[in-house]
Amino acid sequence: MCGSHHPDRWMLCPQCDLMTEVPELAPGSKASCPRCDTTLAAAWVEPQRRPTGYALAALFMLLLANLFPFVNMHVAGLSSQISLWRIPQVMVSEDYSSLATLFILFVQAMPAVCMVGIVLLVNPVRLPQSLRRGMARVLFQLKNWGMAEIFLVGVLVSFVKLMAYGDIGIGTSFVPWCLFCVLQLRAFQCVDRRWLWQRIASPPPLPAEPVPAISGLRQGLRSCRCCTAVLPVDQTVCPRCGTAGHARRRHSLQWTMALLITAFMLYIPANLLPIMVTESLGSKTHSTIMAGVVLLWSDGSYPVALVIFIASIMVPSLKMLAIGWLCWDARSNGPTHHDSEKMHKIYEVVEFVGRWSMIDVFVIAVLSALVRMGRLMSIYPAIGALLFAIVVILTMFASMTFDPRLTWDRLREKSFEEPSIEGK
Repeated sequence: MCGSHHPDRWMLCPQCDLMTEVPELAPGSKASCPRCDTTLAAAWVEPQRRPTGYALAALFMLLLANLFPFVNMHVAGLSSQISLWRIPQVMVSEDYSSLATLFILFVQAMPAVCMVGIVLLVNPVRLPQSLRRGMARVLFQLKNWGMAEIFLVGVLVSFVKLMAYGDIGIGTSFVPWCLFCVLQLRAFQCVDRRWLWQRIASPPPLPAEPVPAISGLRQGLRSCRCCTAVLPVDQTVCPRCGTAGHARRRHSLQWTMALLITAFMLYIPANLLPIMVTESLGSKTHSTIMAGVVLLWSDGSYPVALVIFIASIMVPSLKMLAIGWLCWDARSNGPTHHDSEKMHKIYEVVEFVGRWSMIDVFVIAVLSALVRMGRLMSIYPAIGALLFAIVVILTMFASMTFDPRLTWDRLREKSFEEPSIEGK
């Protein structure tokens, strides 16, 4: 039968634009792009029940985590304890509503919305088709902005910082929060984008017979960045999901460089200005990011000092350098296949590690909420924390606006006939 009669079997790799025919997958296996090794589709065992169970369990753990005390501290006969909702309240009271908003959105709201979306989308819940499509469009866009597990690492770093001052203990909600972090990651992992969109709506007919192992751009075809449907290159709106798009992200390099330059301009004052203020016995100490690393190192907390240094100093710096290198490479002439593979690996690393730089911001959030003991000892956020959070967000947007297919466009297609299939 003609391949054009089976549009659900053809897919353009979202990373390198290679046309591939995806075979029938056995449960527990996945298909990867033969050129850049990006996962194209995955066939999960019980693809409906597993994400539903994980998502419902995650929501229940999130509810428990917000009902009880989270962590506590005892210093010189004084005690302090906080719940998760106490953290944004403290930041609002210190006139840092922006940081409180980021905490609520990234740590609680977005992961919770995603879990609800998974439950409603993978199950036959009666919803208007327009609502289902809208929820599916938003679901995978919010995935990278959920930072519950990053906040958990920030809490653990806070414990190490505070052990020198007093006794630190975990509250009733700490274990539920740890379980929530694991369960929400597992729920997302068990949802395949291609499988989900096939349940929501059928893909549109193929405009022409696809040629495997050739980029879509050279065949006059493009991929919908939301639902992976194969469309004519001049069709700007996907008929299945309603997402507007083009063969390549418009002005990708210009947007990426603009965001990158803005992030670099803010990165300098973010490192020079204090990120938190410590008040102890009437005296105030202003701490920068690097000063915190030096203090931890001098106290003998070498692993934690390395974590903060890598996440807050090295990762943002190397990420901005890597994004600039990607933009320069995309504008250069005549890359080899090896060069494109190397740049693709760099892009994947940039995509993965970028949001982990928020660890230091979450450390400050925990310290500011927990250490409230009057003139004996109190910690407050400072302007550097907000600037650093903005830098992280801008670099995340910069990596999102960069189109990785630009690094593959000038290559001559080789023989990439079959996608690689692996068991999970």
